[in-house]
Amino acid sequence: MSDYNWKFVRLILSWQGVFTIIIASCLLILNLVTAPAIAQKGQDCRVSSKATQEKEKLRLLAFKGNKEAESRYQKLLKQHTQELKTCRSQTWPQTQAIWLRLYPCDIQPGVVDQIMDRIVNQGYNQVYLEVFYDGRVLLPAAANPTVWPAVVRILGAEKFDLLALAIKKGQQRGLKVYAWMFTNNFGYTYAQRADRQNAIARNGKNQTSLSVVEDSSQVFIDPYNTQAKNDYYRMIQQVIRRRPDGILFDYVRYPRQIGNDSIATKVHDLWLFTPATQEVLFRRAKNSKGLELIRRFLTRGYVSAGDITEIDKRYPQEDEPMWEGRIPRKKQKSLPSPAEKQRVLQLDLWLFTVAHAMQGILDFVALASYPAKQKGIPAGVVFFPEGNQALGQGYDSRLQPWDRFSSNLQWHPMSYANCGNVDCIVAQVRQVLKMAQPGTKVIPALAGKWGESISNRPSLEVQMQALHQLFPQIKGVSHFAYSWQYPQDDNERKSCNVR
Repeated sequence: MSDYNWKFVRLILSWQGVFTIIIASCLLILNLVTAPAIAQKGQDCRVSSKATQEKEKLRLLAFKGNKEAESRYQKLLKQHTQELKTCRSQTWPQTQAIWLRLYPCDIQPGVVDQIMDRIVNQGYNQVYLEVFYDGRVLLPAAANPTVWPAVVRILGAEKFDLLALAIKKGQQRGLKVYAWMFTNNFGYTYAQRADRQNAIARNGKNQTSLSVVEDSSQVFIDPYNTQAKNDYYRMIQQVIRRRPDGILFDYVRYPRQIGNDSIATKVHDLWLFTPATQEVLFRRAKNSKGLELIRRFLTRGYVSAGDITEIDKRYPQEDEPMWEGRIPRKKQKSLPSPAEKQRVLQLDLWLFTVAHAMQGILDFVALASYPAKQKGIPAGVVFFPEGNQALGQGYDSRLQPWDRFSSNLQWHPMSYANCGNVDCIVAQVRQVLKMAQPGTKVIPALAGKWGESISNRPSLEVQMQALHQLFPQIKGVSHFAYSWQYPQDDNERKSCNVR
């Protein structure tokens, strides 16, 4: 992106019951009026098993070149599209989405059609399609100007646009297809580039996320780094060109560490030790005293009473050390002791550096969502409701400031709490609704499977019923994931002989 455009983007970002079936079609062979495939006033808007089987038979026949079957299949798709639209408009929730990952095998003819049919059959009207994950992007290998490799790298399929195909096939069935993307997690392939080392986040122990996260595919970047911002912005522009119905930003945070390190309690636990992050941090100082204290706090992890006395003598013309956001305590009749002054300043420095780390996340998602905003495409943020917790004077190591995300973004809290019942899941959703500004679209993401519990989580029916009873104002819910609903299909699609 040119310097002019970059300055422009930065300037912009600084402003900061009766159910009526309306389609009746004729089956030419049977000469019968088609009965609604989705039951009137249904609770889940699912396509009946009979209609599901009929649709799949027609799809397979159409794939083999049967023109009559192709015609009937297309008519059935249109019928189900309209019935689903009508049902969801009168059934809670109005938006029911599912998370989906596609694989190189899915370029085979008819596979994406089958997947999208299954999603409609289950009563979903939105798909959150994984587009950037594990350091790979769902763009054609021959039309991929990004620094990441394409998901599909099959000889002879270099021009195959699986992203565009999935959007088209979903929209043909009345599904809204969102692009779901990792954000601050750029993936292992990014870390292998010698020319991107300064863009990778580091803590005060000179560690990258590769040293502290069990999943080695996760590589988190410095959100203040210009190169990282340019790389991500270029990729977002390519995704937006495919005109998804929305875009979701996941991993909008820092790494989640384990054990005692899961709580950040000192400045060296923070991901501040890269040139770009520190350059911006130092610019937040409002006077020389403030700048010198910030430097010493970063270097040693603390400031001493002696440091404060020395800096006072060095800059006698300045009053209090100052930096962005600092409001000095009201002056007392008697001067505070050196120990008291040290305690106050050290706490202020800790809160200041935590806020700086969080601001990097907020700025990055504002930049990432800008191309979608330009095109009028909805954007949302995916987050853990517990990712912003203050724990004593420490913080959850992810430093995910979701309570400060813009209300113009959709909020997708991953309500994945696992306590064997719905109580902890409900508590997470309640917390997010409590913190959200009026008008914020909150669309909880649930993990589970229809008809049975999985991984100690209640079935989706049980989770959905609890949300409906307690939070009827919620208009949308999503389910993680397609692979949990169809595990055998997902496993088969991960490896195949593409012909």
